[in-house]
Amino acid sequence: MRTTLGNLPPRQHLPVADTAAGEGVSGAAAAPVLDVVIPVHNEENDLGPCVRRLHAHLSETFPYPFRITVADNASSDLTPLVAAELAAQLPGVTSFRLEQKGRGRALRTVWTASGAPVLAYMDVDLSTDLNALLPLVAPLISGHSDLAIGSRLTRSSRVVRGAKREFVSRAYNMILRGSLAARFSDAQCGFKAIRGDVAQRLLPMVEDTGWFFDTEMLVLAERAGLRIHEVPVDWVDDPDSSVDIVRTALDDLRGVWRVGRALATGQLALDRLRRPFGDDPRDRDLSGVPVGLARQLVGFCAVGVLSTLVYLALFSLFRLGTGSQAANALALLLSALGNTAANRRLTFGVRGRDRAMRHQAQGLVVFVIGLALTGGSLAALHTATDAPSHGSELAVLVAANLAATVLRFLLFRAWVFPDPAPPAPAPSPGAGPGPCGTVPAKPAADPYGTAPHGTAPHGAAGAVHAPDPGAPATSDRRTR
Repeated sequence: MRTTLGNLPPRQHLPVADTAAGEGVSGAAAAPVLDVVIPVHNEENDLGPCVRRLHAHLSETFPYPFRITVADNASSDLTPLVAAELAAQLPGVTSFRLEQKGRGRALRTVWTASGAPVLAYMDVDLSTDLNALLPLVAPLISGHSDLAIGSRLTRSSRVVRGAKREFVSRAYNMILRGSLAARFSDAQCGFKAIRGDVAQRLLPMVEDTGWFFDTEMLVLAERAGLRIHEVPVDWVDDPDSSVDIVRTALDDLRGVWRVGRALATGQLALDRLRRPFGDDPRDRDLSGVPVGLARQLVGFCAVGVLSTLVYLALFSLFRLGTGSQAANALALLLSALGNTAANRRLTFGVRGRDRAMRHQAQGLVVFVIGLALTGGSLAALHTATDAPSHGSELAVLVAANLAATVLRFLLFRAWVFPDPAPPAPAPSPGAGPGPCGTVPAKPAADPYGTAPHGTAPHGAAGAVHAPDPGAPATSDRRTR
């Protein structure tokens, strides 16, 4: 799935106007800065105590206007009536009804429609201590992070739950780290928040509508380079939870397979979620330091070790039924195709299908050079020895492949996947040099749908402001 939305603007501290919330007036008096969504399905007994407790906590401790949205997804009991009563009795509480089940569907629908600059959700059982709510959303308000999650698996978290759920949770997160290279610690904790501008661009890429929604959102955000803040939480498990663990685990595993396949084949345009230059210090152009060289070397070596093992295994297999030259050519061809694809995605960060065939064709040219080196080495071995042993052939091939690997990296970096030249800053007409030798950029139309400084879209006091048109122009050095 692709999105046509533009790149995200640089993070900024959310400008929130002084409100009467700090003077004892309800948080509903002004446009909300925080919208807390509670997705529910047949929760007529727990919904009332949950919303009242959350409303009291926010009224007493949260310094900005807030809203609580009950997202009822196809409840068949009295949950809709309870939600309507709460909305009528408590200021700042609203209810939203969906006719289809799915926690992910409910969150995506409400978050997409919300105008609040910070969006959060929590489970109706309130297993998480509410004192973690302000630390959860503070990095989003300050502009430090894009998403925030509560974690039950950090050292300072205090968790009370059964051994079965503890094992399932830790096993699931280990699967995520092993299969999708996830670095966040707890994907399933029902206590998360996201900036509104990030949600508008990220949610169209998230396909799941059920329990895997959280995991998919976090994996895509992490792969796109967005910053995820983790908050240790105190958690007391709900023994009466109606979640079907087995069915949820199977759905999650299917989701892991789907997302992993999409990431491996470049089906997701995650580059559209990246921040522009200036938000990531690793993107800055430093004289005498090649862009991404250290990271590329590490990635290339890892891919090279794996592809070499695959190559040697294929050579040994093909050698059983054919000559050494034919076995070498077939093994090198198959491993070269996989090597080019892996280096394209993992080492040089090229995503999507654009120029994929061209890169493979260039990789085949590199393959021919490697074939000449390894084939020539085998020919020299057979010239020197009439009947060399299989171990001698492997030793010669390893040495030849080391030389071919060094040449392959140089060709990949300089020819197949070269760093793009940074675009020159466009000076505005009649503008002189700006601070630090830069040229102020010409003010352009706001592509993000945000309001200029001092205003807010649709009257929302907590809206994110557009980047300052008078800020010094810089170039985006982020690679593909």
